[in-house]
Amino acid sequence: MLFKLLLLFIAVPFVELAILLYIADLTSWQWTLALVIATGVVGSLLARSQGWRTYERIQSELAAGRLPGQALLDALMIFVAGALLLTPGVLTDLVGLSLLIPPCRAFYRKHLVEWCKAHFHVQTPGYGDGASPPGRSEVIDSYVVEDSSGDDRSGGPDGPAR
Repeated sequence: MLFKLLLLFIAVPFVELAILLYIADLTSWQWTLALVIATGVVGSLLARSQGWRTYERIQSELAAGRLPGQALLDALMIFVAGALLLTPGVLTDLVGLSLLIPPCRAFYRKHLVEWCKAHFHVQTPGYGDGASPPGRSEVIDSYVVEDSSGDDRSGGPDGPAR
């Protein structure tokens, strides 16, 4: 895992720099700089609009009493897209912009859910047989009987404790 992260943090900036230099060589450094700035501006506008739509979806799902799982996953992908768009480069901008397009995001969401189902197993304990979960006691319904004599000693339903 450490090797993959190291490769990611070394390879991605190197490839991004190579692409930017290649584009600058084909056109000019001004055009390349304008491209990076334009993708950042367009991406931030898209992230803002998609973020608000997703926020409204989350609010409507919660108001309807449903868990907004899909909308929360979309919000996470929009957040990642914003982070990628802040990183200067062509590849990160393309991936970030694709995360902001709803059909592309649905494609990514589908594969992300499949990957999570394949790699994670969620198991909840079953207590359908009436047994209490470990570390928990049973809840016993009770009531409080006040002593009418004004004595502060409390007791059970049979009277004050002596």
